[in-house]
Formats: sequence, C-alpha cells, structure tokens
Amino acid sequence: MQRAVRVALLVVATAVVTLDHHCTAATDSKMLSPWGWRCEDGRCVKHAAAGGADLVPLNQCKLTCGRAGVLWPLPASATVGRRVSLFLPHNPSLRPTCPAEVCPLLQEAFALFRDALQRYHPDYAGGEAPWAGPWDAATEAHSLVVAVTVEGPQAHLTLDTDESYSLTVNTSADGAATTATITAPTFFGARHALETLAQLVDYDETRDALMVVQTASVTDAPAFAYRGLLVDTSRNFVTVAALRRTVDAMAASKLNTLHWHITDSHAFPLALHALPNMAYYGAYSARQVYMPAQVRDLVQYARVRGVRLVPELDAPAHAGNGWQWTEKEGLGRLAVCVNQAPFLQYCLQPPCGQLNIANPVLYHVLGQIYEELLDMFAPVEIFHFGGDEVNLNCWNSTQEIRSWMIANDHGVDEEAYYRQWAVFQEKAQQLLQKAAKGRKVEGVLWTSELTKPGRLNLSHNSSQYIIQIWSTQDDPVIREMLAMGHRVIFSNQDSWYLDCGVGNFWCGAYREWQRVYDNSPHSIAQQATGATHSDLILGGEVAMWMEFADDNNMDAKVWPRAAALAERLWTNPSTSWREAETRFIHHRQRLVQRGVQAERIQPQWCHQNEGLCYL
Repeated sequence: MQRAVRVALLVVATAVVTLDHHCTAATDSKMLSPWGWRCEDGRCVKHAAAGGADLVPLNQCKLTCGRAGVLWPLPASATVGRRVSLFLPHNPSLRPTCPAEVCPLLQEAFALFRDALQRYHPDYAGGEAPWAGPWDAATEAHSLVVAVTVEGPQAHLTLDTDESYSLTVNTSADGAATTATITAPTFFGARHALETLAQLVDYDETRDALMVVQTASVTDAPAFAYRGLLVDTSRNFVTVAALRRTVDAMAASKLNTLHWHITDSHAFPLALHALPNMAYYGAYSARQVYMPAQVRDLVQYARVRGVRLVPELDAPAHAGNGWQWTEKEGLGRLAVCVNQAPFLQYCLQPPCGQLNIANPVLYHVLGQIYEELLDMFAPVEIFHFGGDEVNLNCWNSTQEIRSWMIANDHGVDEEAYYRQWAVFQEKAQQLLQKAAKGRKVEGVLWTSELTKPGRLNLSHNSSQYIIQIWSTQDDPVIREMLAMGHRVIFSNQDSWYLDCGVGNFWCGAYREWQRVYDNSPHSIAQQATGATHSDLILGGEVAMWMEFADDNNMDAKVWPRAAALAERLWTNPSTSWREAETRFIHHRQRLVQRGVQAERIQPQWCHQNEGLCYL
C-alpha cells in the first residue's frame, strides 16, 4: 500500500515538473515534491519547483552544498563536489591492501559500511531494504569501488594510535564508475574514512537508488586522542542490545571510547568466574547480569567500529551491594555503611557503601576482580579506578576501622583518613599492574578530595594517573594538576553531564547540545593557566549517569548531544555551535536511520528550511 501511494505521488510529480539532478546516470529525474532546493551561499534554500532547472532534491542539496556537505564531525580539510552519480546498494566493492592482522577487521568494517547504505532506504526494516526500481541501465551498472590501503598492522586502539586518513572520490569521464580511494596508517583511520564515505552517500527517492558525490577530497585526523562517553549500568541495568546501539552511534560520530561504569553501591551486575557471589548478591535479578562471554563479544563489536571499552570498578566509595557475601563466609566485612540510613551522614546518594580498608581480605578479592576484568576486556590499555566521593564519616563511624586506625598509630583526624585513602589507592594500583602481567595499563582517577591542591602527592605514584575532571570548569584543581604535569580528561559537569535537568537533581539545568558543543578543554586550560596544555589534555567525555534512565530513554538522553561532543573533540572548531547547526540537525536524522532513537532538536520544517529557525 505504501509503495502504491509513493508511485502515485511520483506520477503526479512527473506531470508537474522535470528537474535536473546533475546525475551521470540520468539527467531527467523527477521530483517527488512540488519543491526543489538550490545551494545559495552555503545553504540549501527551498524554492517552488518551477523556480529553475538547477533545483535538486533536498538530500542531494544537503550532500553537495557548502565545503563539506553534511559531514559530521567536520573534517580537518574537505572539498565536496556539486554533482552526484546514482548506483545500487549491492554495487560497492572493496579493493583492500592491508597487513594480515587487520584485513579481517577491514572486511567487517566494509560490511558495516554496506549496511549503513541499506539503512538510507526509508522502508528499511532490518536486513536489506526493499529496493524495487525500476532503474535505468546506467544506474544498475554504475560501480562504486572502494580502494583501501592500511599501512600498519595495529589492530587495537591505544592513546598513541594514529586515526588519520585521506579520502578521495572520483568518477570516470564516462560516468560508469566511481572510485573512492582511502589511505590510512591504521585500521582505525580507515574505518573513520569509511564512515565519512557513507556520509557522502544518500538516498534518491525519485529513483529508489543511492547517490554518491562524483568528486570529493578529505584529509582528516582527530584533535584529541580520547573522545568518550560514560554509561552507568549500576543505577539502572542496560541491556547489551542498548550498549551495542550506543556503540553504533559512537562509530557514526567518530567517538572512540565507551567508559563503562559497570558497578556502584546500587548493584554489581558483572558475573565473575572466580567470585560468583559478587553478582549473586549484587545484581537486580538473575537476568540482569553481564556474562563474561557477552563482555568479550561487546569488546570485539566495539573494536570493529573504532571504539575501545574502558572498564571502571569504582572504589573505595560507591561500593556496597554485591560485597556482602564475605561476612557470611567468615571473612569479615568487605564493605561498610552498606544501605545505611540516614544516607546523608554516610554518602552523597543512597544507597551508601564504602570498602573496608581495615580488612586485608579486601585486597585479595580486589586482585581477583582486576584479573578477570583485564581478561574480559583484553587488551586493556586504560582502566578506571573511580576514586571519588569518599565519605570520611562512614569510615570514622565504623568501629572496626576506627580501632584499626588507632591500633596502627595512623590517627583518626581528617588528614589521617586521606593518607589511608591514598594507601588504598596505591595498593589498588599495584594489584592492577600485577594482574596486567607486564602489559602497560594506564590508570584513571576522578577528581576528588584526594586530588585537591596539596594532596595530589599523598601517593608516590600519583603522577602515573590520568585525572578525569568532573568538577566545574573554574575548579582551581585544574590549574594545579596541569602545573604539576598531570594528564587529564575533561568531563566538567557544568557542560558535559547529560543526566542533569531532571526536577531538582543536584546538577541543575539540562545541558543543551549548544553548551556541549562550545565547551572547549583548551579554552578552559587557557583561562586557568594562560596556556592550552595540548600535550597534557588527552580529550574529554560526556557522562550519562543513569538515575533517571534505562533502555527505554537512554538513546534520547545521550543522542544527539554526545555527537556535539564528538565534533568538539574531533575537530576542535574555532567557531561556535551556530556554524554547525545545519550539519548537526542532519546528523541527528542520520543517527535515527542507524537505529538510534535520538532526541528531536527542531521541527522537521527547520531541516528543510536551513537557517530560518533561529533561537
């Protein structure tokens, strides 16, 4: 029925107007609309179809208007031609040149590229779209050859990975074939190039075919090595399917790090072979558990899409449910203040829970957890220790810990507890390195009381840590850490916390995409220290804490705002969100095509009438 309606509309449109698509395959294609668009001063302007033979459909105008069309994130350098060629989704072919280590990854990435093209069809319902034609001979025969050269054998993403690439698109003089040539030092750059190429393709509804720009030249590389999104699966469980969908959206936006805050005081939903009681006591239900095989599959799923997974086991605070089992087995308490009330005396958010630094069994258990995590997420280059929001009153009001502090001459004043917190962190670092078995693993810590000026060197290994800044952009600790040479990741909550804006929640107003986009780590560092410290700022991350989210609304809370961060960290633009708005609105449409339930940013009319929906 829908197909019949579309055909009827096409007949009507054909009777009304014939317009030039600038297509090599056909120069007399018909508009399925009484409107056409013309690129004027870098903007697609809507006109009545009778307004000129140079009018084109909206999709074509979006692809070809301006220096970079609707590419997201904006490449470092890009020139996109104004003409397109029609082809069918089964016509693209891969011509790879790659080391043996990365050729299988490249084949998988190309399959994902072809799947992205299928999703441009408005009737896509999973699998292949119902391409129906009829097509002219030129469209059916037109080939899209993707020649990819990957120079190096690197198959795992690190902070030193070269993610750059070059991409050129050229169409033969007779219009019979288009060749996209990609060159990249690593697989990860080549994968990004395939994403860019997918964004130089769109759907031509009048021909039920795809169109690709006839010419393009892109030279590109990210401004920051760490471009992340945090997802919290303790406060509310998130299915593996939702995590995969999140990775898909990250890949479409060239974000490269999924920071997985797996556990908290609320729940411990990760199954461990050596310690099955952690999930048995800590999961919300037997079905809401991540099995080791699922984690390994997700790690590989993400790697093919250019995304690393960074596991976080938050400690010594934010640890409660799941840790209770040892007391029943005669091993003492591993966590104290668990579910204790009134919660404000023992933690910042219910339920409370904090690790028991007086129980030596704790370190044996931590070591086992680290070993399994490093195995599940292998190869792990970055591990997040958490390390924020320790409540000293929880420890000091626990008689076991207070007596232990006194018996060991540690004292029980505030600074004494900070020193023991630092000792705990040093032991945790040693346990992680032991579990790594000689492989280098970078440790990350949240900003906290332990990272405040004057306390950064309580642990003699503090310089080994990457510090993730979640406080505000005017926090003096930023100046202190950069002055001391610490590497940092920005997640300043005043711009990059996506959970804010619910009722009277602690962090206040909703962080709109414009605020996310304009938050510049280099500008924050410049204001704090007088220098950009580009050598120390690894990148940034938006955080989706899940107090008010689960599978049912996570997509809309994260996307497309996380894509605003993606351009900030990939391109580091000198311009504001206003110059990016048209491309951003279109990228939201693209995410929806990829199966992500991204939040609406503007009425659809604004997508069809660029620049006329000013705030």
